[in-house]
Amino acid sequence: MNYILVTTKKENLDNEIISLRSSGAQLLTIFANDERAISNNFKVYAIFLLKNGDIVELSFFVNPDKPFYESISRYFPSANWLEREIFDTFGIKPIDHPDLRPIVNFPDWPKGIFLMRKDFIDKKVNRGIAKDFNFIPVKGEGIFQVPVGPIHAGIIEPGHFRFFVFGEDMINLQAQLFFTHRGIEKRLEGLSINDALFHIERLCGVSSASHAYAFSKAIENIYDLQTPRYSEFSRIIILELERLYNHIGDIGNICAGVGFHLAVSRGAILKERLQQLNFKYFGHRYLRGIICPGGLNRKILFDDEMFVKLNSIEHELIELFESIKDYELLLDRFVTTGVLPKNIASEMGATGIALRASGINFDTRKDIGYSVYSDLEFNIPFQTEGDVFCRFVQRFEESIESFKIIKQCYEFIKKLDNKAFFTDLPENIRINTGIGFVETPRGTALHWVMLDDFGKIFRIHIRSASHRNWMVLPICIPGNIIPDFPLINKSFELCYSSCDR
Repeated sequence: MNYILVTTKKENLDNEIISLRSSGAQLLTIFANDERAISNNFKVYAIFLLKNGDIVELSFFVNPDKPFYESISRYFPSANWLEREIFDTFGIKPIDHPDLRPIVNFPDWPKGIFLMRKDFIDKKVNRGIAKDFNFIPVKGEGIFQVPVGPIHAGIIEPGHFRFFVFGEDMINLQAQLFFTHRGIEKRLEGLSINDALFHIERLCGVSSASHAYAFSKAIENIYDLQTPRYSEFSRIIILELERLYNHIGDIGNICAGVGFHLAVSRGAILKERLQQLNFKYFGHRYLRGIICPGGLNRKILFDDEMFVKLNSIEHELIELFESIKDYELLLDRFVTTGVLPKNIASEMGATGIALRASGINFDTRKDIGYSVYSDLEFNIPFQTEGDVFCRFVQRFEESIESFKIIKQCYEFIKKLDNKAFFTDLPENIRINTGIGFVETPRGTALHWVMLDDFGKIFRIHIRSASHRNWMVLPICIPGNIIPDFPLINKSFELCYSSCDR
């Protein structure tokens, strides 16, 4: 993979974007940075994946006196939410954006206050009068609104869903998220790398290792640091264990949407056994405190007993899946429910399970490539219909591949003579920006990091997989009935906090 830096003028932006679009490039993210202390300008960065696997970082300056540019969403619809965030948090307006309603800022947020600018004063903001959310109206005879949330019956994070229905048929869904916006990217500014890592691991409870890895790779790229092979194989085991406990738990959770408690309880038991393994070998059920820039915080004491237990879990997972996959109740509710069409999944930037279940065989581990995955033999399963059943099957098939990957990594580790688990960061950095990618249990995530002259965080941008997939979830709703929504939602199993940040 080559990382190509391109700086353009915002007047030439359309030409660059049209060229990338016509080449079949995929937009990975777009974000802004307050670089007025460096260049007297804001700067906007857009990162694309080319068909040949190269990455293009396209950037352009924005004059603070003329804070606008031509919207990229006109050519890449997947930029929609990202450009709305830029407008909310930096006050940089994407001209001709199709929908510039606030997304991070709630209706009572005062105008002219931009929390990601460097001169934002970290104190209590005097909010205005609370108002209703600005949903796009859906009109017609017999159309009713059904509000759900932000407080839900289960112990989950807050999100407000506004359903527009005709009888039980869902016509439209609009979601208001960012109730759990914690200002993580702003909070990390000025922190040391180690202090920042503490917060990164808590960005998302169930993808702690994935985000720690992406952040660590960004830092390692800045320092041009090669980590020991022992630490890389160990990291992959950790990442695949994280994928396993998520996928297996989700297989059970999806079945909860139809009240199939046998599968729910069996999935929960297998997930618990995996998390007990996590605690025994890595010191934390959610795999925190082990992956760090430079490798690992400590050497992992792998043994054959761990893999005996993994083999047992794999065998029981296969038995569970084979016993329920043809169950009539499941098929009746799962098949043709919540379909995400292949073309929309691609156009809107869906990722992970959602993308592969809709017929697009893309996986960051192979299509971007990182760590030692190229040394391993594994397949990237995919389905074709894009419904709940496909997302259910996709999780099972990916879990089987994760077991294969973990076993191969262990065999490589046993053959290594050098079992160094950490390399110190050099004193001098190669460049002051770096990027890290990871295939989380929910799909592609990236961390873009800029360090200041003292080696502390100047700016970090995080694009989680859930941020990408929350955009496409409402597309799957029309044509289904209200009782199907919990089922569709569970089949995506999206995270609120890593989206909201």
